Amino acid sequence: MDRRAARSQHHHHHQSAEMHSSFDPSLPPPTVREEDCPFCAIAAAHPPFSAINPPHPFPSNLTEPASFVVLSTPTAIAFLDILPLSHGHLLLCTRAHRPKLTDVTNPEARELGSYIRLLSAALVRATGIADWNVVQNNGAAAAQVVPHMHYHLIPRPEIRASGRYRESFTMFGRGQREELDEDEAEQLAEELRQQIADILREEEDDRERRKKHSQKL
Repeated sequence: MDRRAARSQHHHHHQSAEMHSSFDPSLPPPTVREEDCPFCAIAAAHPPFSAINPPHPFPSNLTEPASFVVLSTPTAIAFLDILPLSHGHLLLCTRAHRPKLTDVTNPEARELGSYIRLLSAALVRATGIADWNVVQNNGAAAAQVVPHMHYHLIPRPEIRASGRYRESFTMFGRGQREELDEDEAEQLAEELRQQIADILREEEDDRERRKKHSQKL
């Protein structure tokens, strides 16, 4: 269960090189939002930025509680869960308010799939944890708390129960959660943004090498 909403609502407010190339700051982001939705509040506070050249320093105090955004595009936004199941627990959602996965448009669904792969690769690099869950819940009976569709990306470390995070949690976002340490989150979010940019540059370079190689054949 993503209890981020519970805490957020208590306060009453609460791109791959292809992503980079599709970024157009002249285009307004979707405006479909719900006034009391915590994820819409985060999306409204953080306009799109280039994933391959993210701003630095990056503000985390634009919402209450703070939001640690690692990716913000015209289509989607990703940020650290403030009640993580493990170190690096990320949430990825559409920028526009879409209650369930079936409400997402086809273009949004395609881009979300690309972002899941990119964020997964960045998480592995930033945390050093090679195993992770991707979880997406639809409806209250399926453990969805925030009625704004989102994916959980949850690293699964090999740790003992005596560690900071419990070793065992279910596949549906339920389990023992810890308060997010804001200093730690600030550093991790910065590392994730950098890893995302590095991956996009590497993929861009790889495409250029392949293009040059094919031209020689």
